Amino acid sequence: MLKTYSQEIRIASYQTDLCARLKPSAILEIMQELAGVHADLLDVGRARLSPMNLAWVLTRVEVRMERYPVSGELITVETFPMPNRRVFFPRYFIFRDAQGQQIGCAGSLWVVLDITTRKMGNPAEIAAMMPDNRDLTAPMGMPATVEDIPGDAIEAQRLPVYTDLDMNGHVNNTRYLDWCCNALGIDVMRSHIMNSFSVNYNQEILPGQKVRTVLHLAGERFSFSGFEGDVRHFDVGGSLTVE
Repeated sequence: MLKTYSQEIRIASYQTDLCARLKPSAILEIMQELAGVHADLLDVGRARLSPMNLAWVLTRVEVRMERYPVSGELITVETFPMPNRRVFFPRYFIFRDAQGQQIGCAGSLWVVLDITTRKMGNPAEIAAMMPDNRDLTAPMGMPATVEDIPGDAIEAQRLPVYTDLDMNGHVNNTRYLDWCCNALGIDVMRSHIMNSFSVNYNQEILPGQKVRTVLHLAGERFSFSGFEGDVRHFDVGGSLTVE
């Protein structure tokens, strides 16, 4: 059984920002694609789960970057799952440059959801299909819970648009990070990088749902959350460092 999966990736210009650095959301896109490929190779991907009326759902992710690769750079990304924790299935990622040096890592937590009832599937059934990776070492701890940063809040309203949505019919998990970067603004994102960021996914956002976003920024730390009424849909948080 393929315990780990690695892929070489040449950073494309469309994945980068105005500084030619890989966008934070593009990191999540790469992770999403590699997780899907590895799940298919392990026969726990969409083709296997859809007939069971099940789907993988991302609940939490944390990324730590020592350096952001740039347009045209060749990197290698390795991913592997670790043993499930009750209903949660951890999956980790390691980012390396062309010389094999680690430039970042990430952890994610997934659940298996019944598509009809929106309730958890049987984790034991899925765990039995996964490789025994107890001998592997995770590059970091479990993904963190996003903390609200104290201080003045910058609020805005957002209605999902065409480019926010994915084939599941809701706002794609990577888009919340784009929303956060846009809220932080061009000047901040030009002069800083997110050396760490976390996203907690609480409730999906569907077309037509108007979301109130709240940004807090205190020194190098930030938090960015989305609400519909009193319902918290997502939280993004992390820290910035001068590039």
